[in-house]
Amino acid sequence: MKVELFIPCFMDQLYPETAMNTVKLLEKAGCTVDYNPAQTCCGQPAFNAGFWDDAKTVGAKFLNDFSEDAIIVSPSASCTGMVKNYYTDLFLNTVKHNKCRAIQANIFELSQFLVNILQFDYFGAELDGRAVYHDSCSGLRECKIKAEPRQLLEKVHGLELLPLKDNDTCCGFGGTFAVKFDAISSAMAQQKVNNALEAGAEYIISTDASCLLHLQGYIDKNSLPVKTMHLADVLASGWGNV
Repeated sequence: MKVELFIPCFMDQLYPETAMNTVKLLEKAGCTVDYNPAQTCCGQPAFNAGFWDDAKTVGAKFLNDFSEDAIIVSPSASCTGMVKNYYTDLFLNTVKHNKCRAIQANIFELSQFLVNILQFDYFGAELDGRAVYHDSCSGLRECKIKAEPRQLLEKVHGLELLPLKDNDTCCGFGGTFAVKFDAISSAMAQQKVNNALEAGAEYIISTDASCLLHLQGYIDKNSLPVKTMHLADVLASGWGNV
């Protein structure tokens, strides 16, 4: 299967290794990956901040950068959720309405695509340790992803997946929320990390790099014995980074 790859601007700038691991996973699952280097942002930061005209401009570029008849895969539930749910408001009754609807039907978050579309969940990954999975708000509520990442993680050799208290509670990032309400945001990160430590986890895993950046910042500031990892990086462990 040929797929077009959408790498969020956030990941492109801060976690390029996760983007590369996503390519390795898709290729190992039998896909031919097409990456358009002209792609930039989905427009979510502007949209969430209330700048809908700017978000529409950026979103229009996104629609131009991808094909309406192609399967689009992204290692970000947040950005996938933006396109699938909120582009409807931006492009309703516009000249891009039909292409928008086609792309919304064809874009998938990575774990969702691997498990539900390809029915591929074993990569031969190896990672020794205990981990918890954090359900990001976008993954759980916008993309309706819950079982898929866990199914993939259960096939990782050496990894023990532990239950996480309040795993469906927000980590506190929320884009500009973390800047506007830093005290509340930090307290929410503290609660999430403390719950992971109480579970005995060495790793906090999620589908969203933005959540993980936020949690890792709190971890580093307080020198805590736990580490964040993106799902793609976990699935590429033991073979994909060689």
